[in-house]
Amino acid sequence: MDASEYRGKKIVVIGLGRTGIAVAEALCGLGAFVHAYDLKPREELLDAVRKIESAGVEVHLGTNEADLHGIDLLIPSPGVPKDHPTLLKAQSVGIEIISEIELAYRIARCPIIAVTGTNGKTTTTILTALILAADGKKTYVAGNVAGTRVESPEGMCQGPMPLVTAATIADSDSVIVAEVSTFQLEWIDSFRPVIAALLNIACDHLDRHKDLSEYAALKARVFENQGPTDYAVLNADNAFTTEIASSLKSHVLFFSRLAEVSEGAFVRGDKLVVRLAGQEKVVCLRSEIGIPGAHNLENVLAASCASVAFGARSESVARAVRSFEGAEHRLETVAIIDGVRYINNSMCTNVEAAIRSTEAIDAPQIVIAGGKDKGSDFSPLVKAFKRRAKYVILIGSDAGVIMSAALSGGFRRVSQASSLEDAVALARSLAEPGDVVILNPACASFDMFESFEHRGQVFKDIVLRYKDSVSDHK
Repeated sequence: MDASEYRGKKIVVIGLGRTGIAVAEALCGLGAFVHAYDLKPREELLDAVRKIESAGVEVHLGTNEADLHGIDLLIPSPGVPKDHPTLLKAQSVGIEIISEIELAYRIARCPIIAVTGTNGKTTTTILTALILAADGKKTYVAGNVAGTRVESPEGMCQGPMPLVTAATIADSDSVIVAEVSTFQLEWIDSFRPVIAALLNIACDHLDRHKDLSEYAALKARVFENQGPTDYAVLNADNAFTTEIASSLKSHVLFFSRLAEVSEGAFVRGDKLVVRLAGQEKVVCLRSEIGIPGAHNLENVLAASCASVAFGARSESVARAVRSFEGAEHRLETVAIIDGVRYINNSMCTNVEAAIRSTEAIDAPQIVIAGGKDKGSDFSPLVKAFKRRAKYVILIGSDAGVIMSAALSGGFRRVSQASSLEDAVALARSLAEPGDVVILNPACASFDMFESFEHRGQVFKDIVLRYKDSVSDHK
């Protein structure tokens, strides 16, 4: 659908979080009549409501049971489940339902590169965008990427922002690199990224999806509309991603940190190599990667593969990799206090990510974990604790679940804290010079915080207060 075809359409938006607000604003800008619904009361959404009401959105608060009379299109926010009564009703009367990323694709004037997977999405998305910016392309970082503004030395990169926002402002000479979630892929129809990367599949969001197979199938939808001229970037070291390669219509590229691949990105000694159309390019050295861990090597390989497939030069890859210090809330060093390093890893919201992060740090760790469980099996994490953790402090609504797993697995250097502040205080009392105190939750944040970003910021504020206190006494 051309952007002009939304003029005069009556459209319902459910959910007024970051995505819903961006969708409502974009649709108003296209001339649509927008009705937005959210369960929250007005006082919790005051600034957002004022903003979109001034743009012409009709806002309904305290409910997300929408009036569908005369409605042409419905766009739910990612947090709205597929069995929501309004969505079921819309389906029964034939109203089209699409996600924000589908709308963005329909109105975008430039190519979209999409990155999905269980872990590593934000890092890979940002790094891909920075490589393309270093190559001279006007680039937008979009989608689920959160945190501080992404800036490239060349000034060619903007973001992060919702994908629909990027789609409304990016011209035809630009490129959008977007992190996309399973929830957004539930409601696509024609969404077709020119390059799509599926980084890995591991247990996550099983509180929403019935099993791992359903979750993996939804991730694979990122390739659904691709054709032979498009690229699919897949992890050769992950069983779930390699399994789907033969069913894809697009040109498949693999990346691997364990073996050379016939086409894609791999490691040879200290060199990262991209092999494409029979040509090999050394894009950077492994020793030049400034972010720790085997998982980040995979992220760099994926970003290199995607950006070179889009046309980036190897020197642009090397320049971006050398300068990249990682994403906010992802193995982010906050401070070193009395010889103890404090690391914010709040973005880690599942067990697999927590294990990878634990293994990435070669130092004794005091781990702060816990939050809202997503149907996870914590026994593999307990094994990682036994290998690397000096002590574990649990917080959040499902701290008891992890505690039970720890005790059952024979790990007894563990206790619970009533708040993040109490957890940091206990960690500080236990830590010795050379130790690492890491917020490595392995859980969602919504039991105690507004988001993982909020959780990470609270952790950083607590740590920096300790740092200031130590400085005042010196």
